[in-house]
Amino acid sequence: MSNNLDQLTDWLKDHKITEVECMIGDLTGITRGKISPTNKFIAEKGMRLPESVLLQTVTGDYVEDDIYYELLDPADIDMICRPDQNAVFLVPWAIEPTAQVIHDTYDKQGNPIELSPRNVLKKVLKLYADHGWQPIVAPEMEFYLTKRSDDPDYPLQPPIGRSGRPETGRQSFSIEAANEFDPLFEDVYDWCELQELDLDTLIHEDGTAQMEINFRHGDALSLADQILVFKRTMREAALKHNVAATFMAKPMTGEPGSAMHLHQSIIDIETGKNVFSNEDGTMSQLFLNHIGGLQKFIPELLPLFAPNVNSFRRFLPDTSAPVNVEWGEENRTVGLRVPDAGPQNRRVENRLPGADANPYLAIAASLLCGFIGMVEGHNPSAPVVGRGYERRNLRLPLTIEDALDRMENSKTIEKYLGKKFITGYIAVKRAEHENFKRVISSWEREFLLFAV
Repeated sequence: MSNNLDQLTDWLKDHKITEVECMIGDLTGITRGKISPTNKFIAEKGMRLPESVLLQTVTGDYVEDDIYYELLDPADIDMICRPDQNAVFLVPWAIEPTAQVIHDTYDKQGNPIELSPRNVLKKVLKLYADHGWQPIVAPEMEFYLTKRSDDPDYPLQPPIGRSGRPETGRQSFSIEAANEFDPLFEDVYDWCELQELDLDTLIHEDGTAQMEINFRHGDALSLADQILVFKRTMREAALKHNVAATFMAKPMTGEPGSAMHLHQSIIDIETGKNVFSNEDGTMSQLFLNHIGGLQKFIPELLPLFAPNVNSFRRFLPDTSAPVNVEWGEENRTVGLRVPDAGPQNRRVENRLPGADANPYLAIAASLLCGFIGMVEGHNPSAPVVGRGYERRNLRLPLTIEDALDRMENSKTIEKYLGKKFITGYIAVKRAEHENFKRVISSWEREFLLFAV
């Protein structure tokens, strides 16, 4: 654990930074931390935060006391947060020159905090490194632009574009529909360039004012950091232009859900070659085992891909969302798509994760499933040719409760991710679901109020 921050100190001075947002991502993906004057940040070389922030729910509540005190020190002690010099970004929307710095979390003995999503991803990446492998990922982030609304009881509405009219109908891949929000996306691209985020293409997706921004392929930890920063950036740009951006998995009735598709491949660190391809360019056994691992273990890790009750509303047939973990070449109706690509670019696209998933945990889970398949030699089912929605085998859990039960009972997942993380994550999600069940929905009032 190095405290040498010379490189970071020079960067802060070169950019005349006056404030530093010191942050970590919690289990939900919410950024938590402190805002510090630059001189204080440099002098202290980090920050302290209560470890309990990693057991907070999306509503700001905490898990039940028995689990809280089982996993945490009863004195509610602090964890030590150290800045990662490779995870430093400008804050282009701030009035004063400001930087955001992602921190790693440790206990007093210098051990990584097990509940930290970033540490979970680093643990999975080390599994690969110990085998001489390095994962390469390319995330695709879908999201909706909507009118701003201060009342959560009302359904979200499409925003007004440059034409002065809201969008209607399906506008998949429409350039004109995307151009409706040109001023907003010009800011997004300018801000992302200033932050050195590796953005690639902008696409208008199926839904009304639903967009997708793709990232260039690269290092898994770096891209997880970038997604955390990108979500903040997208929301800030939307607010500047008097609209809202949401990464909810299914924010609007009758519209498609939003995914975080993950393209992943593995290279041999020594040779730089893609281990998914044989010398003659055909699919390697490791590639098939990687898919086999995804098929076998995604159902046991589904809460890391679909973390909220709303996440499961996305998994409907004929909505460009998967309902299984079947695989197929150039097939978007299955959970695991193998795009048409040359031998060095051979990869699998995991279409299960929602846009609401924590990027560190979704990437960690996707890579872990494939890793277990590679080291344990799991073989995939036969690839699907044609429409894959009717396939009934390899069934996924249908609700968040079922998914949490399945994850809790997986000895394999506990072996790799540790009991403390599994217990803490499941407790947070169950606490959130209990909170959700206390709220009466408009559907219940509409159809049950006078009918039962």
